[in-house]
Amino acid sequence: MKVAGLGFKQDVTLASLREALDAAGGSDGLAAVATVSDKAEAAALKALACELNVSVRSVPADVLAGIVTSTQSEFIKAKFGTGSVAEAAALAVAGRGARLVSARTVSQDRMATAAIAEGDGE
Repeated sequence: MKVAGLGFKQDVTLASLREALDAAGGSDGLAAVATVSDKAEAAALKALACELNVSVRSVPADVLAGIVTSTQSEFIKAKFGTGSVAEAAALAVAGRGARLVSARTVSQDRMATAAIAEGDGE
């Protein structure tokens, strides 16, 4: 199962999410997009999922906490307990044996991040 994890600021645009995802490797083969639960209802995220014809998977913040990520943001670590929301969400949803295919990338406007993971989906 291939999952794109997305982290973003509250006023993110669809264009910023697309740009971050494209920088991470694009949407080919994605089964879902994932983010922290409190952002799963964001209009831009739902629009991206609809455009890609994939589901939005929400991950509780306490599940993200402690997931080891290859990139580290001190701000995100202090807020969520993990180095990257995008990487942690992708890994959490991709399931057992998940591994990052693409580490966190950032949109040029710094409003969105994306990472892609693959796993068995369970």
